[in-house]
Amino acid sequence: MLDLNSIKKAYERVQGIVHRTPFSYAPILSQMSGYEVYLKKENLQRTGAFKLRGAFNKIASLVESGEKGGVVAASAGNHAQGVAFSAKHFGIDATIVMPESTPLTKVQGVKEFGATVILHGGNYDEAYAYAVTFAKENNYNFVHPFTDEEVMAGQGTVTLEMFEEVDDLDALVVPVGGGGLISGMGVAAKALNPQIKIVGVSAQGAPAMKNSYDAKQPLDTTSVRTIADGIAVRDTSAITLEYILKNVDSFKSVGEDEIASAILFLLEKQKVLVEGAGAVGVAALLHGKLDLPKGSKIGVVLSGGNIDVTMLSLIIEKGLMKSSRKMKLMVTLVDKPGALQSFTQILTDVGANIVQIGYDRTSIDLKFGDAHVSVALETKGEEHQALIREKLKESGFSFKEEH
Repeated sequence: MLDLNSIKKAYERVQGIVHRTPFSYAPILSQMSGYEVYLKKENLQRTGAFKLRGAFNKIASLVESGEKGGVVAASAGNHAQGVAFSAKHFGIDATIVMPESTPLTKVQGVKEFGATVILHGGNYDEAYAYAVTFAKENNYNFVHPFTDEEVMAGQGTVTLEMFEEVDDLDALVVPVGGGGLISGMGVAAKALNPQIKIVGVSAQGAPAMKNSYDAKQPLDTTSVRTIADGIAVRDTSAITLEYILKNVDSFKSVGEDEIASAILFLLEKQKVLVEGAGAVGVAALLHGKLDLPKGSKIGVVLSGGNIDVTMLSLIIEKGLMKSSRKMKLMVTLVDKPGALQSFTQILTDVGANIVQIGYDRTSIDLKFGDAHVSVALETKGEEHQALIREKLKESGFSFKEEH
């Protein structure tokens, strides 16, 4: 049974295994949002995410009950690393089934803990179906990432740590995919303080649990598409939904651009690197999604930090464009000596730094005697970009902007 006692027992099991991650005040985010915000940095957890807590508690309970066989899990990465680490700790075999689209960093992270990795399916649910069959065929114990009360109890230990440091929180803001984290945290929080508000946040591209919460019954979706791969769950768990309906006071969702902006905000302003799933709570804060009283003391869970560097690079690039700190132009020049120098001199005069440049005189859409120059510039905001456009037009240059 999932209750405060089972969560306290899980807390005893994970002592010395999981890191007690920082739970720190976020002054800039507090000022921007109008709340008193504290960030629980599970992105700094031993395997890069909170999932280690639940996986370790589950496997420890299996070992305590005398189970000695291997374990199998299905995961997009964070639960996989938690299971792999825990299995290695207890000296048992672990096989992890991961979707074929799983970022390389997460696949490598699992293998480093000695687990066998099988890539199967286009999403978590397809990997899950294969993993369940594999476990039955090989007589292994299947460790579910969220529909398991021992796993949920392990995740609930996040709340215990938060309350030990800040015992008068008004609300918790928690990422939601399958619902294991918010189920465990919600049970613990409501037992310790029945008045606390629990807010779940999901990605709009993975709406199953929010739709189910709104309808008060399990509703599955046909597909998921989100950069928050850690919460990209297609089907709703009736078990976690029951806990969520009992303890969660409100449920919000955030879009892809909002998640990306939160990742960039945390990187720039908080010096914290999180993955998409870890950023959804901050995204809800930054974009005014919460309806809590101003001044409320809020604990926000940064659930993981295992972001693929390719995705991070894309988020940074798009973020620089949206914030007018980068500008891309396609300029048409007369293909003659000195023309390119005249163009770059304008950029020099207005203080725009060229970070990339290309010269093309062969495209079929060019008139004979013309050339295209593609250029990426570092700029200093909207006013600076407006000045660049103005000076180019004054000098007679024809150009298009790329967005």
